[in-house]
Amino acid sequence: MLLILLAVNGFSQTKKSALSNSIRPPAVPLITIDPYTSGWSFADHLYDEPVKHWTGKKFPLLGVIKVDNELYRFMGTEEVELLSIASTSIESGWDGKYVTNEPGENWYQKSFDDSAWNSATGAFGTTQNEPSARTNWDSEYIWVRRHVTLDKNFSGKNVYLEYSHDDDAIIYVNGIEVVNTGNACQKNARIKLSDEMVASLKKGDNLIAGYCYNRVGNGLLDFGLLVEKESKKYFPNTAVQTSVDVQATQTHYAFTCGGVELNLTFTAPLLMEDLDLVSRPVNYISYDVNSTDGKKHNVQLYFEASPNWAVDQPTQETEAESFEKDGLVYLKSGSKTQDVLAKRGDDLRIDWGYFYLVSEKENTAYGIGGESTLRNNFVNSSGKKSKVNGLNDVLSVTRSLGSVSSASGKVMVGYDDIYSIQYFGTNLRPYWNRAEDQTIEGQFAKANNEYESLMTRCAEFDQQMMKQATAAGGKDYAELCALAYRQAIAAHKLVEAPNGDLLFLSKENFSNGSIGTVDVTYPSAPLFLLYNPDLAKGLLNAIFYYSESGKWTKPFAAHDVGTYPLANSQTYGGDMPVEESGNMLILTAAIAAMEGNAEYGARHWNVLTTWVNYLVENGLDPENQLCTDDFAGHFAHNANLSVKATLAIASYSYLAELQGLTTVAAKYKNIAREMATKWEQMANAGDHYRLTFDKPDTWSQKYNLVWDKLMGMDIYPKEIAPKEIQYYLGKQNKYGLPLDNRETYTKTDWIVWTATLADDKATFEKFISPIHLFMNETSDRIPMSDWVFTDSDKHRGFQARSVVGGYFIKMLDGKMTPQTTTSK
Repeated sequence: MLLILLAVNGFSQTKKSALSNSIRPPAVPLITIDPYTSGWSFADHLYDEPVKHWTGKKFPLLGVIKVDNELYRFMGTEEVELLSIASTSIESGWDGKYVTNEPGENWYQKSFDDSAWNSATGAFGTTQNEPSARTNWDSEYIWVRRHVTLDKNFSGKNVYLEYSHDDDAIIYVNGIEVVNTGNACQKNARIKLSDEMVASLKKGDNLIAGYCYNRVGNGLLDFGLLVEKESKKYFPNTAVQTSVDVQATQTHYAFTCGGVELNLTFTAPLLMEDLDLVSRPVNYISYDVNSTDGKKHNVQLYFEASPNWAVDQPTQETEAESFEKDGLVYLKSGSKTQDVLAKRGDDLRIDWGYFYLVSEKENTAYGIGGESTLRNNFVNSSGKKSKVNGLNDVLSVTRSLGSVSSASGKVMVGYDDIYSIQYFGTNLRPYWNRAEDQTIEGQFAKANNEYESLMTRCAEFDQQMMKQATAAGGKDYAELCALAYRQAIAAHKLVEAPNGDLLFLSKENFSNGSIGTVDVTYPSAPLFLLYNPDLAKGLLNAIFYYSESGKWTKPFAAHDVGTYPLANSQTYGGDMPVEESGNMLILTAAIAAMEGNAEYGARHWNVLTTWVNYLVENGLDPENQLCTDDFAGHFAHNANLSVKATLAIASYSYLAELQGLTTVAAKYKNIAREMATKWEQMANAGDHYRLTFDKPDTWSQKYNLVWDKLMGMDIYPKEIAPKEIQYYLGKQNKYGLPLDNRETYTKTDWIVWTATLADDKATFEKFISPIHLFMNETSDRIPMSDWVFTDSDKHRGFQARSVVGGYFIKMLDGKMTPQTTTSK
């Protein structure tokens, strides 16, 4: 009987076993498979808003529980369809007029004479990197006027401005300011127009006018109008959410639904010692229902998924079907065109392959059809099936639990992308099907059969990770790591190269969409170094191949290998010679430090030697160039970049020593130590060290110094790190330590690296608590941003990036093999 009770209540037992996470996440991870199959809640309550892709596009998942014929919506919203009355360029190009020099006053008024302005097709932006941009704009400023002809008035309607901008934008509708973004960057943001603004929209000619300031890098300005379509609501009543708890591999929700408690868990079994499991494109939504009044209740659960999961834009046509196999029910949706690997870019979602909603067949009714039909069937307890094939139809599963005091179960969601990555001209299958001998049905069958064991393993991992992180850096630190875990992993795709190399390729989310970016790999790597160094190698392999194959011929490392998901050659507009070469050398040494041998470095010794010699010549006092913080622009004499170059040379020495190349090891360690001595003299500003060697009244985080400590390389004088740490403590703002003296923004991953330089846990926690506070209070409800302001609760840019894997660097302390060479 005890075993039966544990099986029935396995969900609740699992939930209680983990140390709870008190943070209010800016967004809650739900479905985390890869950069395309990604679902998040951007709200405090799971039922407040639709589930969304990390880009903010709606990926609706609807969940409703019926308890004794009373309906409670616990997940998602009944979406009101929005109709375009002035499309953005995502849907189609639009006619606009523009200038790049400041126009006269009242340029945003309808009466302004724009006859001398240039005519072009919107949107306007950096066409090389922004797929939605129809007219190239790469100068500093732009002013745009767009005349829109409406066929009726919209008084009393809910109308929205949809807009994208990079960076500062001001947008007007018929001369009324709608939005003034300040220093920010957003894609497909929406804002509801006020009654005054809606009243100004008249039948006939109307004007949308916008201004944008491109501070650095990419530029973009796009805007349009949407109106709500009237529709019936079937599930107006919600459950009462009582808790949410984000763990490393699972998110737990609890709800009160009349006389029962509903516990809901989203699980991504991303246990990194098992690469086939990491690659398996299946997540679980588990439910556990328990009576709270001592009575039995008749319970049904309804899960509904939108075809948006299988397309880039909701306007694309989809086809759906259902079938049964080996005791499981499969509902499948995909785009009608199936243009495999036909697009690359940042703010894009997959539109090839197939999304699946899967359940056990027993006690399950399922349907494909229009939202109203399926919802009405559930409300009226109709068990009839819908048509077998549908166009732009939703998918639904109803689980009938019967009259119960407690019950548990699951549904599964997943995606078969057919091909995942194009790698130097070759289309690669996902890692789980690398030998082309697996099927998606087989993956779901394995996921179903291993469910109970995986729930146990995930719960054990979550608990252990929280304990270890708390011991290393405190509770706030552990909670940030738990929130970062799935975000970091799911920003990558795991495939196997034609030569057998493991490729773990990142997508540079909401930055520029690059694939395999080295200066994204660098901050992301600590998570993978900690849990599976083979994945850290997978981050580097494409860059090594790019050089060793002769496809990249420069004497320093490339920035990237393409734009996701096409990894065919570097697409970034410039190089970062010192940055990327330093990153590759340091991470190769870090892999050796985790494994206790230099076998991986030895395989790539020739190209590592080329790169280290480049740094010997160019690394001490870098010329005008970008570093990983490229949003700050080019600048010369970067002291922190010089640290990276010096420690990269020391890393080469470390690798040589592990191979028994003692003469080589001594030579390069002496070079590194000589550079460190000169650095101390060049960067010294008394009580701290400079941002650039030529500017005494400057400072910056020297986060690159952390590797000297972690790998015990003994390159820099011991007094440097404590001096910097003490200085930084006096520079913190409410939400953290600025990146440097130039701006109030920061990079949260670098703060954790900087804090790891501290010799004691208490000092480390002083740097971590403000980051935790920001994530808990930010008004920007998005998957964690790593680029945020320290004096306001707003993010500066980026979201859902893999670099939060860098939070785990503190947990590497004491786990790396120190260098023993002492030659001077």
